[in-house]
Amino acid sequence: MLNTNKWSLLSIASIPLIMTLGNSMLIPVLPSIRNKLQITSFQVSLLITVYSAVAILLIPIAGYLSDRFGRKIIIVPSLLITGIGGLVSGLGAWWLEHSYMVIMLGRALQGVGAAGAFPIVLPLVGDIYKNESEVSKSLGIVETANTLGKVLSPILGSILAFVVWFLPFLTIPALCLVSTVLVAFLVKSPKKKDVKEEKITFRHFLQNLKMIFGNNGRWLSAIFAIGCICMFVIFSTLFYLSDTLEGKYHIEGIWKGCVIAIPSAMLCLASFLTGKKIGQNKKLMKWITFLGIAILTASLVVCGFIQSLYWLIALISLAGIGIGVTLPCLDSLITEGIDKAARGTITSLYSSMRFIGVAIGPPLASILVKLSPQIMFYSISSTCVVAAVLALFAIKPSQEEKTSK
Repeated sequence: MLNTNKWSLLSIASIPLIMTLGNSMLIPVLPSIRNKLQITSFQVSLLITVYSAVAILLIPIAGYLSDRFGRKIIIVPSLLITGIGGLVSGLGAWWLEHSYMVIMLGRALQGVGAAGAFPIVLPLVGDIYKNESEVSKSLGIVETANTLGKVLSPILGSILAFVVWFLPFLTIPALCLVSTVLVAFLVKSPKKKDVKEEKITFRHFLQNLKMIFGNNGRWLSAIFAIGCICMFVIFSTLFYLSDTLEGKYHIEGIWKGCVIAIPSAMLCLASFLTGKKIGQNKKLMKWITFLGIAILTASLVVCGFIQSLYWLIALISLAGIGIGVTLPCLDSLITEGIDKAARGTITSLYSSMRFIGVAIGPPLASILVKLSPQIMFYSISSTCVVAAVLALFAIKPSQEEKTSK
């Protein structure tokens, strides 16, 4: 099945890749944007937050609409809206002297588009592939594409900003157009006989949602929280690393992008290998999740003690490995554990939680680091302890196995 659907899978994987590029490309150039616009670190961090905040509000709606009307009919317009948002930000930065609010408006539009793009990918994969092992492998590839975007983002963003500081914004429309064409022509949605096409009312939808959380609320809430914490850690640490490389070590431009790409590359490799190995073993997914978060927590605690740049990069890379092995397990547990009729809604809520982590990461890091880097790392690692406890006690493999029948 994977071979016959490889073009569909590659096209689907382009969505998280491009969505990640559209957001994470800004991480290495935030200090430059701050200097060009003459704004504070907190204000520039809001360029990441506004994108995520808008997406958080709209993702559940997009998930419901995808369950009711179909995945592609939501994804394709969403990709186009994301491209328009990038165009607004880029042209505003190019044409206007005081462009901060216009850039923010464009980023908000990107958030609208992002709400109906990447979050719908997970249920679409679950619709296309029938075997749980194939679903796990495919979700591993999707998560790898997501993390590959994080690897390429700092390098590509630095190269584009070297040409002109607002070029990363103007690249987003071209990337979205490519993904739109791929999805529109190469992704084959399941036939009606393969997927239940019952059109439920919004009232019925809310009743189903209440029933799902009544039966599965414990492990679903745990996965939501762990996903949120993982994204919070990624974006807060990368924001800190970007600012530290430029402010403390005077590493700028493409070299800075290459350094930031190292932890992301470790995360990407770990996601890819984990997605290939976990198969249908939900008990293994639980323990890999716990082990990954334990590695993440220990790495961040040690970061609070060290002063060496080399050790800082090594430890953040180790933290990336911990997150990399965790994310494919979370994706598989939640996608395989929920019936297809509600899969779009539940995975969208999960994506909303991940976007919350993205939204709060950079601004909170900018506030905590003013107190001290040690306080920042200890605060972040304390959230990881919470995630480890949830992974250990709230995720019950036997529950997911029952709900997937």
